[in-house]
Amino acid sequence: MIDLYTFTTPNGRKVSIMLEEIGLPYNVHVIDITKNDQFSPEFIAINPNSKIPAIVDRDNGITVFESGAILIYLAEKIGRFLPTDKEKYFQVMEWLMFQMASVGPMFGQLNHFKRFAPEPIPYAIQRYEKETLRLYGVLDNQLAKHEYICGDYSIADIATYPWVAIYEFQGLTLDNHPHLKRWVETLQERPAVQRGMAIPA
Repeated sequence: MIDLYTFTTPNGRKVSIMLEEIGLPYNVHVIDITKNDQFSPEFIAINPNSKIPAIVDRDNGITVFESGAILIYLAEKIGRFLPTDKEKYFQVMEWLMFQMASVGPMFGQLNHFKRFAPEPIPYAIQRYEKETLRLYGVLDNQLAKHEYICGDYSIADIATYPWVAIYEFQGLTLDNHPHLKRWVETLQERPAVQRGMAIPA
C-alpha cells in the first residue's frame, strides 16, 4: 500500500496518474498548501523540503519525495514506463529532467505571475510566457517524430502532461503546436490519466 501526500497541482497529479496507470493500491492524504499544511511537523518528517508530492511505501517503509524521484521509484517497483535498454532508459531520463528543470519551473512561474501575483508585473509575465512558448516548441518538435515523447509511453509523458494540460488556465493555446496538441488530446483519452487528474478532487 502506498500513502500519497498530494494536492491539486501538476506536480501532485503526476504521481496520482502514475499510481492509476500501474494499478497499485494507495491512500490519498491531502496536504492543503493554501493552508500551509506542508509546514506541519508531521509532513516535514516525510519531506524536509515541505513540498508535495511525497509517498510512503508501506510494503517496505521507504519514503520518497520529489515528483521525478517518485515516478522513477514507482516505475522500477512495478517494471513499467521506464525502459531497461540503456539508450532508451537515458532518453526517458533526459526528458524527465527536461520537465523537472525547465517545464515545471518555467510554467510554474508563468502561473504565479499571471494568476496569483498580487499585482501584474508585465516584464515577468512576458518573460515566462515567452519561455513557456519556447518549451512548447521543443516538445512539439520532439512529438513530430514520436507518438509519445520518447517513442513509447513513459514517465516522461506522465511527468509532462499535467503541466501542458493547463494551457487554457495560463491563457495560452496549442493551435500553433499541432503535435503537442495531438499528444495532449491522446493522453486526455487514457482512463488512468482522467482518474489521476481528478485526484485529489
